[in-house]
Amino acid sequence: MLEEKSQIEQLYDAYHRDVYHFALYYTNSKQEAEDITQETFLKVLKQLRQLKDRNKIKTWILSIARNTAVDIHRKQKIKRLLTEKLNRQPLISNIQEPPEIIEKNEQWYTVQEALMTLKSHDRTIIICRMLKDYTIQETAAILGISEVKVRVDFHRAMARLRKTVGRDD
Repeated sequence: MLEEKSQIEQLYDAYHRDVYHFALYYTNSKQEAEDITQETFLKVLKQLRQLKDRNKIKTWILSIARNTAVDIHRKQKIKRLLTEKLNRQPLISNIQEPPEIIEKNEQWYTVQEALMTLKSHDRTIIICRMLKDYTIQETAAILGISEVKVRVDFHRAMARLRKTVGRDD
């Protein structure tokens, strides 16, 4: 038991940032990203003995994170939509920010907004390939699909994303 605790701590230290960033890109919510990260590592702890190939631990953990994100996102979608509608109020800030920061935040908001319009699979492929710079092989392992399918689906997802943001280049 002590060895298992040490192992999960090592895994958490090594991969919690990757899981958190993936979840943050996926949900656009710090709270949900934290919940997904916590839930992912609880599942990793429960399933650690089932891991067959220790060389693929990163992709194994990220595939658990992806499945956890999809599950949590699906469960909370209606709740989130209702909360957003009820709490929608303009944010007013007294702090003056430099134009560069404002522009960067607006660009980030545009990217996040566009990502959230995509289907889960498309969003995941774009997060893995573009935002996290995972290889085609890593992305295929995370999603449990072939490398060819990653290439094709990534190309199609990028086309849909470009259409969403109004860019054809």
